[in-house]
Amino acid sequence: QVQLVESGGGLVQAGGSLTLSCAASVSIFGYSSTNAMGWYRQDPGKQRELVAAITSGVSTNYADSVKGRFTLSRDNAKNTVYLQMNTLKPEDTAVYYCNARRFGFIYWGQGTQVTVST
Repeated sequence: QVQLVESGGGLVQAGGSLTLSCAASVSIFGYSSTNAMGWYRQDPGKQRELVAAITSGVSTNYADSVKGRFTLSRDNAKNTVYLQMNTLKPEDTAVYYCNARRFGFIYWGQGTQVTVST
């Protein structure tokens, strides 16, 4: 079982920045090219959507809506990924969920609220 611990959400004004962290209880990267970690977000009444994800091969995918504003990075030694969010917009408001894929199994964090005020 993989545990994902998230931190860093909160309230910020439009144009501001936040950094989300997600620490996995086990090593995710380095064993399979398909292993990955990343972030999804969900607004009430909407589907959960990919924000950014990074694979063992250091391939990173971003949603078009966040390209150029968000940066996903990882620290292999700490089994942690970081989502640096800059130039935040009110439409970025959502619950952000950490996600890990490890040997075909999917794991989710508990979610952290990000609220961007106008």
